[in-house]
Amino acid sequence: MTTGILWFTRDLRLDDNPTLIQAAETCDQLLCVYLHDPALVKRQQFNSIRLGSKRQRFLAAGLKDLSEQLSSLGQNLVELNGDPVELLSSLISQLGVRCLFCARPNGCYETRQLDAIQQRFPHLQLSTPDSYTLFDRRDITPVLEAFPPGFSRFRRQVENQAYPAPLGRPNQLPPPPGVEIPQVEIPQAAPSAAVSSVFTCSDWFSGGELAAQAHLERYFTSALPLSYKEVRNALDGLDNGTRFSPWLAQGSLSPRRVMHALGQYEHTHGSNESTYWIFFELLWREYFQWYAEHHGHRLFHPQGIGSKPPLTSFYPQRFKSWCEGTTPWPLVNACMRQLKATGWMSNRGRQIVASCLVNELELDWRYGAAWFEQELIDYDMASNWGNWQYLAGVGADPRGKRHFDISKQARQFDPEGLFIQRWEGNQPATPLHTVDAADWPVMPQDSSLH
Repeated sequence: MTTGILWFTRDLRLDDNPTLIQAAETCDQLLCVYLHDPALVKRQQFNSIRLGSKRQRFLAAGLKDLSEQLSSLGQNLVELNGDPVELLSSLISQLGVRCLFCARPNGCYETRQLDAIQQRFPHLQLSTPDSYTLFDRRDITPVLEAFPPGFSRFRRQVENQAYPAPLGRPNQLPPPPGVEIPQVEIPQAAPSAAVSSVFTCSDWFSGGELAAQAHLERYFTSALPLSYKEVRNALDGLDNGTRFSPWLAQGSLSPRRVMHALGQYEHTHGSNESTYWIFFELLWREYFQWYAEHHGHRLFHPQGIGSKPPLTSFYPQRFKSWCEGTTPWPLVNACMRQLKATGWMSNRGRQIVASCLVNELELDWRYGAAWFEQELIDYDMASNWGNWQYLAGVGADPRGKRHFDISKQARQFDPEGLFIQRWEGNQPATPLHTVDAADWPVMPQDSSLH
């Protein structure tokens, strides 16, 4: 009898889940687990928490949905809190596990965990399907072996490449092992600080596969895809973008399912520049997934994938003003207050505030990336850190650092000031220049984040 463990990580769904399908076809009994890593909720080097309260609540909803769907197939989701390597090692030994299934990670932190488990159990059959990406590694191996230095070359090489068809939801699953695994109570996230007269992220997004599928159907049964490119730079509004990213990041929606729905939409309604642009944005996400795996630790280095770090420093008051939305720039303040209240910010807003942190405030880009990691409900390691590198001029952009004219951005994307008014961006600006007794900016100790 083959006993296996399915370690849910970034694939909290039953639909189009290659990891789940492989586990179901291989095992006679299967333990489904989700492991809450305490290291993710501890304050890190950049004064941020890797898993902030808003994403904790979004995750809790996703896990509840997953647990209910597994129950409908006679399975259950075991949630444990602790170091993943130690927890899995204990389960493997206790249950005589022969197979471990997990979506292929692209982060060095998660990869180290799997490597440690494999070293402890060299005879363990480890299976890591590509459950988080559009393409399967085997289909684009030549591209990955000579990894493109920029997105444009990657796009040209893969945009006509066939991607695997999305898999259906399994009709049955192997039963869980007949051993009771004691579960512990998972700490609940604290409520977010509210901004007056605005909504929270739950008004737009609810975690879990059922909510993801409902949004996917809503979007592709409307006319919205035909005008996506015209509205994608809007700073606010549920319909001014696809808004798939929270569920894609959580793994409760697969990019292959999105592409399949897009293809069906184009077959019925026709294609145009906007529908292509949805595919284009999915390719950006795809590029950063493989970019993160290829560059490993360099995703978190101050110099990025280059050899020369940017000339930046750290000014605590400047960073605090940026985080709280009390800078001299009302548009930046509005975006940052929107993020703090909802866990969401438009793609255009992210570019504007990132440019402000890097250029106007002259701060280390990694502090901004870490703050986004804490606050965004659609945080995706590869896309977040890759995009920050791109804008800071230490990543995949051959043109170097991007610098946005904030006043021009406000005139173009908020000409009547309604976004600034709604998110209370006209805050009294706090002083940006604070120094210690020796007239030198206060500098933190540097260490490795991941």
